[in-house]
Amino acid sequence: MAVRLNPYLSFAGDARQALEFYQEIFGGTLRFSTYAEFGPPDAPGADRIMHGMLETPDGLVLMGADVPPGTDHIPGNNFAVSLSGDDDAGLRGCWQRLSADGEVVVPLEKQVWGDVLGMCTDRFGVPWMVAIGRPRS
Repeated sequence: MAVRLNPYLSFAGDARQALEFYQEIFGGTLRFSTYAEFGPPDAPGADRIMHGMLETPDGLVLMGADVPPGTDHIPGNNFAVSLSGDDDAGLRGCWQRLSADGEVVVPLEKQVWGDVLGMCTDRFGVPWMVAIGRPRS
């Protein structure tokens, strides 16, 4: 197996809803494991997601989980999920869905270096960067 780099996101009890939301946008196969599968089934938070993974036909991988029971969820500002490429229509569609019901930090528009870039925080509090580059010949 090749080494792959992908984001791993933490949620405060809505990991299932968030990962299902991303599956609606990107497609692919979504798998979940709950805390109950690896611990006491009647423990507090046992139905929460211990590990979730979305794998798309395009090779995208997104992982996420609810923070463990008894752990505080502190949304971070030290990460962003970057989505980039030269598929203008596809990336614009992702941008529209990601930014819907969220907050646009930087509008999706051409930047001084020539590429199109937008930054938003989706409705689950996850920061995204969408970058559309010029096709390489």
